[in-house]
Amino acid sequence: QVQLAESGGGLVQAGGSLRLSCAASGSIFRLNAMGWFRQAPGKQRELVATITDGGSTNYADSVKVRFTISRDNAKNTVYLQMNSLKPEDTGVYYCNVEAITVGATLLIDDYWGQGTQVTVSS
Repeated sequence: QVQLAESGGGLVQAGGSLRLSCAASGSIFRLNAMGWFRQAPGKQRELVATITDGGSTNYADSVKVRFTISRDNAKNTVYLQMNSLKPEDTGVYYCNVEAITVGATLLIDDYWGQGTQVTVSS
């Protein structure tokens, strides 16, 4: 099993910045892709950004240039630096990782964090 601990959400004015962190722990053999998704009230969860274990990144068009995803493999942590925040960035942000865990055998599975609230006021 893998546990994900998210932090860094909060209330910020439009134009401000926040940095989200998500630390993975547990019986981890290797972390593959890591990413961030968000869900606004009344809307479906959507992809924000992902990063592979090799460092390749992918962003939603709405956050390109403004957001930067990065990871520290030594700390099993993924970050999301969010700049020039807009009210439409408001939502619950979820960390997601694909992990290979060690047990009787190696297992690959998908894990989600509990979510952290980001609110951008106009």
